[in-house]
Amino acid sequence: MPSTHISKLQLTDFRNYTSLSLDLRPGAVVFTGENGAGKTNLLEAISFLTPGRGLRRAPYPDVAREGSADGFAVHTTIEGPFGDAEIGTGTAPETANEAGRRIRINGANAKADDMLEWLRVVWLTPSMDALFTGPAGDRRRFLDRLVLAIDAAHGQRALDYEKAMRGRNRLLAEDRRDRAWFDAIEMQMAETGAAIAAARVEMVRLLTAMIGRMPETGPFPQAELSLAGTLEQSIGDMPAVELEERFRQALADGRDRDRAAGRTLEGPHRSDLLVRHKPKSMPAELCSTGEQKALLIGIVISHARLTGEMAGSAPILLLDEIAAHLDAGRRAALFSILEELNCQAFMTGTEASLFSSLAGRAQFLTVDHGSVSATVLPDGMDP
Repeated sequence: MPSTHISKLQLTDFRNYTSLSLDLRPGAVVFTGENGAGKTNLLEAISFLTPGRGLRRAPYPDVAREGSADGFAVHTTIEGPFGDAEIGTGTAPETANEAGRRIRINGANAKADDMLEWLRVVWLTPSMDALFTGPAGDRRRFLDRLVLAIDAAHGQRALDYEKAMRGRNRLLAEDRRDRAWFDAIEMQMAETGAAIAAARVEMVRLLTAMIGRMPETGPFPQAELSLAGTLEQSIGDMPAVELEERFRQALADGRDRDRAAGRTLEGPHRSDLLVRHKPKSMPAELCSTGEQKALLIGIVISHARLTGEMAGSAPILLLDEIAAHLDAGRRAALFSILEELNCQAFMTGTEASLFSSLAGRAQFLTVDHGSVSATVLPDGMDP
């Protein structure tokens, strides 16, 4: 599979980095350092090379270095099968867009979705360890991020739906009775909501097929995926136009109920991603912490393969603290899979020894509170 990689990363006033310039190599890149040194900040900077608010979903003022008056900037050089590109993003009062973030590609102003023409970014962070036991909203965001990596239009559909739903909720809260106003908003919600549901169903179908290509008894167990949601469960049973009309009618019929609740109670914003441990035929939320982590890694790896096949280039992977809770066998298996994917994978950890099996095959860098330097590997680890 062809590979896209970042060859240079430059940061200005980003989190704890006043100014930073890194030359990076294809393949595995390992950032090590003590907790709080700024390792995850580097991954967050790279996560801004895709639509959305990054892997922390932080407000942009929180991302800029404390004391910075001009916002933050991330600039990268990308090399890959689609050619080389200079991609920059950040915040600045006079040129802000994309809800406060500006994007430039090869010197020209661009939209967030335009970055997907050059690279795809997929991540796995410690906060996702509670994905299966946490609220359904976390799983919806996770699924929508998987969809967005392949379907660039999904993000705009979600924004349009959320905007329309906020408008409807405002009418409900203010006890407005303007039928024409409700009709217009609910029509938009029906159109975008049905499209969101269809994209999710297609992602689950494609991802299920990719997961099926994993070894049944491998280090990362196969997951069974399904969707709980009125719209998602109706996909395939009727034409899209009929699905939209049924959802529109359901919204219209539910106005009094929703007015009493103060919010919209039906739609893709209430759906859930259901996951089961296939070999054990057990819901993921009932599995052990280690099994849940292995399931999640298997899903992310399968999605990375799917993204690479559909986009024509392996995605860039961001794996924060990935090795800390894996035994040596699973770590070695994961590193082998990453090499097989031929992707640039950024990984973080407190100790270089956690990545000892990558010695000689990865770029090791030490992070020390705003500075990054080449790692001096421990004895027994070849450079």
